[in-house]
This record gives sequence, C-alpha cells and structure tokens, in this order.
Amino acid sequence: MASVELRVQRVVMPSGVESATVLRGGVMVDPVDRFLAHLTSIDRSPNTVRAYAHDLRDYFDFLEHRALHWDRVVLEDLGRFVAWLRLPGEVRGGRVAALPWVDSDVCAATVNRKLSALASFYEFHQRHGVELGELLTRWRPGRRGGSWKPFLAHLGSRPERHRAIALRAERRVPRELSQAEMTTLIDGCIRLRDKFLLSLLRSSGLRIGEALGLRHEDLDVRRRLVAVRPRSNVNGARAKTWSREVPADAELFRLYSDYLHEEYGALDCDYVFVNLWGEPVGQPMSYASVDRLVRWLRKQTGISFTVHMFRHSYATALLRRGVSPEVVQRLLGHSSVSVTVDTYSHLGIEDARRDLTAAGFLADAAKEPTA
Repeated sequence: MASVELRVQRVVMPSGVESATVLRGGVMVDPVDRFLAHLTSIDRSPNTVRAYAHDLRDYFDFLEHRALHWDRVVLEDLGRFVAWLRLPGEVRGGRVAALPWVDSDVCAATVNRKLSALASFYEFHQRHGVELGELLTRWRPGRRGGSWKPFLAHLGSRPERHRAIALRAERRVPRELSQAEMTTLIDGCIRLRDKFLLSLLRSSGLRIGEALGLRHEDLDVRRRLVAVRPRSNVNGARAKTWSREVPADAELFRLYSDYLHEEYGALDCDYVFVNLWGEPVGQPMSYASVDRLVRWLRKQTGISFTVHMFRHSYATALLRRGVSPEVVQRLLGHSSVSVTVDTYSHLGIEDARRDLTAAGFLADAAKEPTA
C-alpha cells in the first residue's frame, strides 16, 4: 500500500504571526502540529519553525515507509532513520536500489540538525506523558577537565545534555570578507541607503534582521550607539536576542545623516530602511529587497558574498585585535561566550604564522636577508 504524501504547509496564526505545520493527505499531523504551535507561541522565529517542520516531515515520512508509530520507536529505529536520510531521495521509497558510488543527498551536519529537531520534539511530548523524552538525549555530570576530581565535586558541577546519536561532521569555518572586498561592495552601491546598510553591518556586526528592524530612535547620534531591540516588525525582521547597544564610529553616523537628507527626506516612517524607489514606497525594506541588492552586487563586483559575512568579518576582526570574547559576545548578542568562541575564534594560516613569529618559533620574514 502506497504511503500518503506528507508536505509542509505555511500557516498564519490569528495574531498574524507566521508558522508552519505538516499535512498528511491534507490533514494536520497532530503531534507535529502541537509541537510547532508551541514553538510559535514561545516566539521562535518563523524560519526556525519552518526548518523544524521540514525535519519532522522527513521523520514521519520514514515512519510511514517502515509502518512505525512515532510514540513507540526504539533507539535502533532512529539509527535506521539516519541511514535512510543518507540515501538519495529517489531511493528512500525502496523501489529503486542505491548504487554504491552514488553520493548521499544529505551531509552529516544536516543529519545532526534533524536529530536535534527530533530531540526537541520528543522532549516536548515527554512533558505530555510520552515516555520517549530521553530517546535522543542523555544527561551526564558536567566535565571540568582532567581525570582527577575533588571529593563531592559532582555536587558543584552542572549536568550537561549530550546526543545519543550524532554523526561526525566536518566543522565549516565561516568565510570572511577582506576589508578591500567590503569597501568594494559598499562603493559599488549606487544608493546612499544601500551604502549605509552595508556600512552598518560592517561597523556593528548586526544581523540583517536586526538592521531591517531598526527605528530612527535606535540610532543615538550624540553617543554614537546603535540599539538593537526585540520587537514585532511589519516586514518580518527579527532581533533574535535581548536588547543591546553597539558602539559605532562617527563616519557611520555621517553617512546616516547624508542618507536622511539626500534620499529619505520628509518621508514619515519610523523605520530606518524603507522602500524609496520600488513599491510600496515608504514601507519598511524587506529581506527580498536585500536579496535583490546582494545578487546585483555579486554581478557588478564579481564578489561572492552574503550579508551575514559582514557579521563574521566584524567578529573575527575584533578577536584578532585582542578584544575579549566576553565583550564580543555582548556586542553580537550571543547567548553565551562559548558560542562566540566556538564560532568565531578560528585561525587562518596567516594568523598562525603571525603568532608563531611573535612567539619566536618562526623568523620574521621582513627581517630576513634576500637571496
């Protein structure tokens, strides 16, 4: 008997907030819908909810093919789910055999993300009587490093969660933009609004959603501060974390002033970044508008980039110049300093060369005699 197709459906809640659900033959999959509705109610971003919906759609598709019940699976079933994910899409239904040299459609990092979504799904349902909450996660005593521990040390250490199943995934180092590349991209903009937007990202490390949600009251020209405030925005832009203030240089605020006088004019709008040439004029600038700008600049400059690379470049430059990770964490709005260190304290070969030279392990090439 053929399984019924599952698909992700966009949902707009009565409050106007965007969410998602999973449909089986036009009917909501109840355990998935309850979980996704919970994520929406605790203000997870629509992108996050949509990603979880796609991950759970794949999981329930697997369950359909194996005639398994979601609330009666065992650990071995999840191992089979991982193997099923690694199969090419046309092979998963079992009607086509996989050839040994055919590569997987899904990388290890994607599999781990889907397992993380499943862990959250089962933890949610454990609170409602489904005894599978620890199927994918375990709690263990916190580790302090080293094998020796003082008497009763376990009483002062926080337990840590770890995944019962996880693939070894190659860590991808965020790509940076050089100062020359960022300058080329900013100079390539023909509108002051766009120059100011990219300059703001370079000077403050804001996420694009945080920038698109800025109001004029968030830019303190006198104190040279940019304030990031979580709030509802009509363009769907989101600030992911708590309120914070980020210092910026005087040149950025001069560019802001030029933008207001030469392009923004007498427009009556609270938002800093608005539509000035395309419809609807005067409405807040959208993610789609930024995407069009990025694609245009790629074509004009030949530089392959995303706006998030400005944030990577800002953070890495601060760490290279000796700014403490704790300060960088606050400037970026990360949930913990470990997130900052794990994500941004990567070293390129030239960073390693400079450190080895400073430590005396390598001769300074500038002082070596030429051959």
